[in-house]
Amino acid sequence: MYLASSNGLNHTFLLNTYILTFHDFSFNPRLVDGLDAMGFSKPTPIQIQSIPVILNKQDLIACAQTGTGKTAAYVLPILNNIVNSEKRHLNTVIIAPTRELAQQIDQQIEGFSYFLGVSSIAIYGGGDGATWDQQKRAMEGGVDIIIATPGRLIAQIAMGTINFDHVEHLVLDEADRMLDMGFYEDIIRIIKELPVKRQTLLFSATMPPKIRSLANRILQSPMEINIAISKPAEGILQQAYVVYNEQKEKLIDSLLKEKSYTSVLIFASTKENVKKLDRNLNRLGLKAKAIHSDLDQTEREHVLREFKNKQLSILIGTDVLSRGIDVEGIDLVINFDVPPDPEDYIHRIGRTARAASTGTAITFVNDMDQRKFFRIESLIGKEVPKIQVPTELGPAPAYSPETKNHQMKGQGHKNSGKQKSWKGKRRPHQKPKP
Repeated sequence: MYLASSNGLNHTFLLNTYILTFHDFSFNPRLVDGLDAMGFSKPTPIQIQSIPVILNKQDLIACAQTGTGKTAAYVLPILNNIVNSEKRHLNTVIIAPTRELAQQIDQQIEGFSYFLGVSSIAIYGGGDGATWDQQKRAMEGGVDIIIATPGRLIAQIAMGTINFDHVEHLVLDEADRMLDMGFYEDIIRIIKELPVKRQTLLFSATMPPKIRSLANRILQSPMEINIAISKPAEGILQQAYVVYNEQKEKLIDSLLKEKSYTSVLIFASTKENVKKLDRNLNRLGLKAKAIHSDLDQTEREHVLREFKNKQLSILIGTDVLSRGIDVEGIDLVINFDVPPDPEDYIHRIGRTARAASTGTAITFVNDMDQRKFFRIESLIGKEVPKIQVPTELGPAPAYSPETKNHQMKGQGHKNSGKQKSWKGKRRPHQKPKP
């Protein structure tokens, strides 16, 4: 048995562990047929724990790392509720931080509901006028589930195209990322349009105080489930190379030529680094493409589709991609830069080893980022093995993060460029305080 705590009632709720397959949830037979057709048989821990709570109509806070199957954890019981309903109307509103995540949730719903006749639409910005009109017509014609980014949903609300009167479920997916992106007021604005009597489900990879505050404001006596908070999946082989900046691209070239990888995801911390890395890797003869905000929506979708269909083996992006891509079979993640926040490391490397598979995550740690990487190791509770840089790339810096704390005010490798003083200012790698 496992425990799911209820903040509102201050007690524990015991649930059985007899659930071995999706057949054990007593789903509608047509939903089970869809799962069988997609090859889904054994639920993940977050699904085992969340689905009974949602079927029981209770509010829920679920904290689970990326790649644990949390989308299916809320989509499946909601689909079961819809297909068993006598009357059809707008049943569910799902809010997601990025258009990519909204699209992927929509795609999963389409797959799960193949035999159900349940309709859904993803509502997001960044498209042309035709996209807006298509979204508007779909909502006016009636749809069961809306998956939306906050800004675009508010724009549609202002147009008066959505009737929320019969909404039964509200889902906030990647809630921590939405708050990081400044969507708190937008979320509250949307919730004011919804019926007070509803089931609210909040899914988040982390549970900082601001998420607790939001949950206390919008949920009623929620059950709470925590799955491996802030810990990478066990199937991820984590490694690090301590390097100088000028060695990074040659190291990528060496790693990818040393071993054949089917699907590689490379993260850089800025859009400028992503674009530069794209150009330089292609110069080295590596077939890579970048995704960033300078591409229009059609271009971004085309690159993601190529990567998902294995027509493209190397994809480069920023941290937005760490939450917005759901691709099976990514066998290598490379952190070209140490992520600016320890939690971002979890999300980046969580793109591999998804749903009990295995994968490799390699981080390049330059002389100035050692202290940041040490904070990551403190968060995950273990030291990441440091691999020796190939001798042909020349000497590399030693890993001594305890001495780097005093060097972050501008000292570094002799080729790192002009020294800067950050006294009294926010360093470029730091996020602004909320």
